Amino acid sequence: MKISYEQAGVSIDNGNAFVEAIKPLVKQTFSPQVLGGIGSFSGAYELPSGYKKPVLLAATDGVGTKLRLAIDAQRYESIGQDLVAMCVNDLICNFATPLFFLDYYATAKLDLAVAKSVVGGIAKACEMAGCALIGGETAEMPSMYAPKDFDLAGFAVGMAEKEEIDRRGFVKNGDLLLALPSSGLHSNGYSLARKVLFEALGLKFDDMIEGKKLIDILLEPTRIYVEDFLKLKPFINALAHITGGGLVENLPRVFPKGLGAVIRKHHLKTPEIFYTIGKAVEESEMYRSFNMGVGLVLVVSPENVSKVLENTDAFIIGEVVINEGVVLE
Repeated sequence: MKISYEQAGVSIDNGNAFVEAIKPLVKQTFSPQVLGGIGSFSGAYELPSGYKKPVLLAATDGVGTKLRLAIDAQRYESIGQDLVAMCVNDLICNFATPLFFLDYYATAKLDLAVAKSVVGGIAKACEMAGCALIGGETAEMPSMYAPKDFDLAGFAVGMAEKEEIDRRGFVKNGDLLLALPSSGLHSNGYSLARKVLFEALGLKFDDMIEGKKLIDILLEPTRIYVEDFLKLKPFINALAHITGGGLVENLPRVFPKGLGAVIRKHHLKTPEIFYTIGKAVEESEMYRSFNMGVGLVLVVSPENVSKVLENTDAFIIGEVVINEGVVLE
C-alpha cells in the first residue's frame, strides 16, 4: 500500500487553499514598491528613492507565550498585530521607516479559519505600520506540535539614513524622557504573568479587573508606534522600545558612555494589571520583566518637549543625567 503526504499529516491542497484565501488580505498591504504578487519563490520590493546614504535594517521576533493564551482562549484575530508591532517598533528605534514584512506560521495541522484569522491580523497591522506583507511561510508539522497548537515568527525590513541609525551620539545630559503609553503587557513577561495570575492568584479568564475581563486585558494587542515616530521624528533624539528587560535594561541601549537616566515611578501611568501581578512579584523584578505601562521612551531636547506633548499622548517620566544605568525613584 502506498502512503500519501496527506496520510502522513500534511495536506498540500489545504496549503494551496490557504494561500488563495489570504491573497486579498495581503494585497491590501501592497505599496507601489511591491513587485509581483503572492506565489513566487520570494517577495520583491523596489527600494524607495530620496535617501542620501540609505541603509537597510532588519528585525525579527515572535510573540512569546502570549500565543499560549490566544490559543487557549481561541482568540486569534489580534495576535498578528503583536507580531508586527514587536518587529517594526524595534526598527523605528534606529530611525528606520518600515518597508516590508514576512511571517512564519507553523502548526501541527492547518486550520484554514484559524490561520486566515491570524494572517488577517498580520495584514491589518502591516497597514497600520505602513509596510507591505510581501511573503511568508506556512508549515504543517504534525510531529512537532500538539494538536491545535501553532507558532509565529516575523521579520521586518526598514530603511534609514546611515548617519541617523546610531542614536547615542544625539543624546545629551539634560534631555527629557517622555513615555508613549503601552496598551498593556504588549508581548513580554507572559510566562511570569501566567504563572502569577493563573497559578499563584488562581484567577480565571473571565475574572474582572477595572471593568474588563482578564483575558481581554492580557490579549490587548501591542501598540504600533510607527505613525507616532514619523510624525515626531524631527523632535526626537533617540527612541527605546520597552520590551523584555523593561525600562532598566532597554533605556541604557540608547545612551552614550557616561550618561544614564532618572525615572520617577510616580510619573508612570501604570495600568492595574501590573499591580495585580505585583502582588506576587518583587518590585525590582516587575521593572525588569514588564513595561509597567511604558511602550516607547522618547529622548527629547528640552526645547522640543512641547512639540511632542502637543502632538501625542506622551508624558514626561524623567531625564538624562551624568551617570550610567537607570535609577528608579
